[in-house]
Amino acid sequence: MTAPPAAADSPNRRSHVQLDATVSGQGRVYQAGGDQIVNQTVLPEAALRPVSERAAPSATVNVPGHRQVFVGRGDELAALEAALGGSGPVVVAAVHGLGGIGKSTLAAHFAVTQTGACNPVWWITADSATGMQAGLAALALALQPELAAALPLEALAERATGWLAAHEGWLLILDNVTDPADVAPLLGRTLAGRVLVTSRLGQGWHHLGARVLRLDVLEEAEALELLTRIATPRQHAPAPGTQMPEALDGAIELVRELGYLPLAIEQAAAYLHQARLTPRAYLNLLTEYPAVMYDQAAEGNDAERTIARVWRLTVDRLTHTPLAGDLLRILAWYGAEPIPRSVLDGLADPPQLQQALGALAAYSMITLDDAVITVHRLVQAVARTPDPDDPHRQATDIDTARTRAIRLLDQARPHEYEIPASWPQWRTLLPHIDAVFERMSPETDAIDADDLLRNTGLFLESQGAIGRALIYLERCMTLVQRVYDLDHPAVLVTRASLAYAYDAAGDLGRAIPLMEHNLAEEERILGPEHPNTLASRSNLAGAYEAAGDLARAIPLYEATLADCERVLGADHPRTLTSRSNLACAYEAAGDLARAIPLYEATLSDFERVLGADHPHTLTCRNNLAYAYETAGDLGRAIPLFEATLAERERVLGPDHPSTLTSRNNLACAYRAAGDLSRAIPLYEATVSDCERVLGLHHPTTQVVQENLKAAIRRTQSGQRGRVDG
Repeated sequence: MTAPPAAADSPNRRSHVQLDATVSGQGRVYQAGGDQIVNQTVLPEAALRPVSERAAPSATVNVPGHRQVFVGRGDELAALEAALGGSGPVVVAAVHGLGGIGKSTLAAHFAVTQTGACNPVWWITADSATGMQAGLAALALALQPELAAALPLEALAERATGWLAAHEGWLLILDNVTDPADVAPLLGRTLAGRVLVTSRLGQGWHHLGARVLRLDVLEEAEALELLTRIATPRQHAPAPGTQMPEALDGAIELVRELGYLPLAIEQAAAYLHQARLTPRAYLNLLTEYPAVMYDQAAEGNDAERTIARVWRLTVDRLTHTPLAGDLLRILAWYGAEPIPRSVLDGLADPPQLQQALGALAAYSMITLDDAVITVHRLVQAVARTPDPDDPHRQATDIDTARTRAIRLLDQARPHEYEIPASWPQWRTLLPHIDAVFERMSPETDAIDADDLLRNTGLFLESQGAIGRALIYLERCMTLVQRVYDLDHPAVLVTRASLAYAYDAAGDLGRAIPLMEHNLAEEERILGPEHPNTLASRSNLAGAYEAAGDLARAIPLYEATLADCERVLGADHPRTLTSRSNLACAYEAAGDLARAIPLYEATLSDFERVLGADHPHTLTCRNNLAYAYETAGDLGRAIPLFEATLAERERVLGPDHPSTLTSRNNLACAYRAAGDLSRAIPLYEATVSDCERVLGLHHPTTQVVQENLKAAIRRTQSGQRGRVDG
């Protein structure tokens, strides 16, 4: 009988003892399942001796792969020692984790450390009931070699089980168990001894009374050491902070890209050693030819133990849960950060979805808790890489998964991006939105991705991340122009959003022509009184004001406000915003007699309609304080600036662009009052925060830098600028 293949998680491929179910001689009749054998021929006396009478030969050990490179895992070895170190009835420890995480390597290393304390120390590749039987039969032969010509496989396995039940002080390693039911009969009969189970399956072990240990990836230093010892055997990984040798150029980046997964690092390191490549060169190959590199082993290594093939075997076992494969391919497009479970709402009926999540978690393909899902970055990389030879990674299925991943994110995103209550959800989703679009070209964007692209860009712009915002909005513009007719509303709204972002970035050379063109198109297609047309008119007036062209800005603001009051109503938020913007223009023109009363009335309306701590209310309050300062009324300006800053820090957070603007404006007011002892430190702190949050070239950063210089020169020239955020 041919033994089953070595387990995919085993450190080295090995062969079982070849056993033949028949022995020379005629007319035998076996009674399977016991020591009593009815035989027409004479069996050796040892075959008839009760199994309990024989002690194990000294140093009965078979531990494959124990000479593999082994690094770290000190805490895990200690945990195994504690779990299996007790006395009395049989003790079971189950080590589970993702395929390739190093379960078999850990078990082999631990087993070798126990050879002085336990006998026998016996390894069984237990990936099936047949494998269990073959491993037990091999143990029987190690205990009584003379049985090789006397008993069939089933009887040998039964004899080994009987021996284990009658003795103690042994250690059995059951490697790569796929079904706890395969090992339950053995554990039900063994009364003493130690059993170490390795499995990708994380569920079901409590029925066997096992102490469960979940194995995770290596630490970065351990991953570097493993890569170095295989790729460059004569070197050791350099100490942290020291110069990386040329042969290891890119090593840190490579182990990070591989997610510190031992099997992936071993696979890469062996390839580096064989091909005499640097880690950086391997990274380049991984980027350009991912399907090949994930499935390619170096010469002399087990071709069945590449990460792609190991995980294919796992997903094969999940085919009875049809949604599991689809779900894994969808999750593969997201970031390695925790994914909110709520993102998957609506993907399938809740029972079906929870069953698929549970199955993936049970086989360690994902990590699951009550709120989030985590997927190893390399599992994601393989699952979204097409391979025509892998039924789970067909190109059409992966494309479908990408489209569904985008739609689910669009459904999960908040509908607002200016309301602070929506920001935690935006920030949680942002790494996954970034990931799904970074991994595809604009030409492969899903057709209905424009809403997600545009709203993400607007959220980023509102947070001061103008560079990232422009990437999203320009990409959205490319998409809608490719997908829709140029008169489609999606084209108009995307163009308006992109123009607004150019304005926020201070790029008026691109903002104003784009706004003028889009406004003309909106008036033609939507009509002059459509809310989007009115918003675009107000934005264009703001761009004129930013360019210093008040002769065009003020009339356009006044006409827009009149239309907003007539079409939307006097209390509509857009009407209030239009009124506040007009007050700003009056102030910029030096007409404080009209600006201040209009600010005061508008602030009162904002507080009544939107609330005292709404971002628009805080903006109006900031602008009124600025007008008071411009009028020389520092007695009202400074307290209002201070109160507005405190509210923005509470509502928006200390790093929000509007908060930084308030801090700058308060420092300006202190400087105007001659209080440089408070102005300069506040400027310095604000410059530092602006550079960190917004970047060196952001308009707000540059304004605050100039204000600090002016304060240091002890001038009160008023060249401080303002950003209404």
